[in-house]
Amino acid sequence: MSTLQNDLLLRALKGEKVERPPVWMMRQAGRYLPDYIKLRQQYDFFTRVQTPELACEITMQPIDQVGVDAAIIFSDILVIPQAMGLEVLLEEGRGPILPKTVQTENDINQLRTTDVAENLNYVMQALTLTKKVLNGRVPLIGFAGAPWTILCYMVEGKGSKSFDKAKQFCFTSPELAHKLLQKITDVTITYLNAQVDAGADLVQVFDSWSGMLSPADFKTFAQPYLIQISDAVSKKAPVILFPKGSWYALPELSKSSAAGLGIDWTVTPKMAREMTNNSITLQGNFDPSRLLSPIKDIKKAVTEMIDAFGTQRYIANLGHGILPNVPVDHARAFVDAVKEYQPTNTLITA
Repeated sequence: MSTLQNDLLLRALKGEKVERPPVWMMRQAGRYLPDYIKLRQQYDFFTRVQTPELACEITMQPIDQVGVDAAIIFSDILVIPQAMGLEVLLEEGRGPILPKTVQTENDINQLRTTDVAENLNYVMQALTLTKKVLNGRVPLIGFAGAPWTILCYMVEGKGSKSFDKAKQFCFTSPELAHKLLQKITDVTITYLNAQVDAGADLVQVFDSWSGMLSPADFKTFAQPYLIQISDAVSKKAPVILFPKGSWYALPELSKSSAAGLGIDWTVTPKMAREMTNNSITLQGNFDPSRLLSPIKDIKKAVTEMIDAFGTQRYIANLGHGILPNVPVDHARAFVDAVKEYQPTNTLITA
């Protein structure tokens, strides 16, 4: 196994001193890159995900073209419902559709929870291949969707602005909801541990829809399962939790076994530092839409963001996935601005 030439991300997660913050972008492997678009015209989405050579090629594109400090394996959070026996259809530009949803106890009982790593072996193969191709250039990130977010898709059957069917299911059948959440959690732990065994240096758990929940409901339906996953997987590799929109959960999650917490742009760096008592590495929180600004404005905003977070215990990233219409040179400007960072106030030494 090759030693890492660039271990900034792992050092930042351990709280070790770094020369500058590491930088990567959620959804960096994909839809804004012209080379990805060419592959999209040749192969449908799940063919790209399920073919290790294609997943590896896509994962490598932003390393070579944008210069990020980490690779994140090209995959999708909805491979978990697939591995559990649900059909997932994905039409370009329309988002995912699950024709058969989970509504009853019988539906939950029918979900598969064994042979998950085997069913998702293509992800492990992609990780192992990518690790080899990377040859120690940067760390490799594995990931999964969080149980609450996966439940949203399983119950709702598609994306939604409010996920009211999923919430109704939780509020009217809480025992069933917890049974489903626990099943997803168990499968996700197995899956993430298998990713680490296959070559992932760290993993991130995306709770994309947790911000739909009130603080009390987050504590009931999201937090316990995030912590279970973190506790189980962090024994093998660092875990970043990203509960988008759930800034209210920062104080409690900062006391968890997670190595890092992702935050979106709805919370200021100062507030996030105060809420976590500066005790954990924070990741984020550039608004992806800001990458559509002129390049000089992107660079200025990145400098201001790092000034506000500080250079230590910090990973520069977006507050959500990069948008399809972001020009590649704007994505590169974001990364370059982090790499070239100089504090605005020269009196600040830390």
